[in-house]
Amino acid sequence: MGKYFNIIIAFLMIVFLVSPATSWSQYIPNAPFKPELTQAPDFTLKDLQGKTFRLSAQRGKPVLIFFGTTWCPGCRAEIPKYKEVHKTYSPRGLEVIYINIMEPAKKVIRFAQSNSLPYRTLLDEDGSVGNAYSVIGVPMIMLLDKAGNIVKVGHSSKDMPLDNVLK
Repeated sequence: MGKYFNIIIAFLMIVFLVSPATSWSQYIPNAPFKPELTQAPDFTLKDLQGKTFRLSAQRGKPVLIFFGTTWCPGCRAEIPKYKEVHKTYSPRGLEVIYINIMEPAKKVIRFAQSNSLPYRTLLDEDGSVGNAYSVIGVPMIMLLDKAGNIVKVGHSSKDMPLDNVLK
C-alpha cells in the first residue's frame, strides 16, 4: 500500500507542478496582433457662425479635435501650437476643429476673435459630446484617421502622429 501511495503522491505532484509551469508561457495563436481601433462617436454641433458640423461627414479625411474651454490656462497655452498644426497640416487634408465645452456662445465668440482662431470652433453647450468622448480634463486632443477611428488621445498636439494619418 505504501508503494501505491508514493506513486499517487508523485503523480499528483507532477500534475500540479507541471501544469502551472506550462501555463506560464504566453502562447499566442494569432500573433502578431493588429491594434484594435475604436470608432469615434458621431456628433452634430453648431459652429460660431451657426452652421452645422457633423463628424461622420468628415469620413475620408483625418480629423484633429481639441476639447477645451476659454478659462483653461493649458488650453490657452496650446493655442499657438494648434494654430501651427492648422497652418501646416490643414492644406494636406487634416480637418482641425476646436470643441468648446459648456460655455455660452457669446463668450466663445469673443475668445475665438481675440485669439484669431483659424480653425473651426464648435459649441458643446450642454457637454454631451464631451461626455461621449469621456473628456475629464482639458485640453484634450484626439486624432481620428480617415475612417473615423480614434488613433491617439493626449493633452498636447506634439504627441499626435499627424504625419502617419496623412499618408
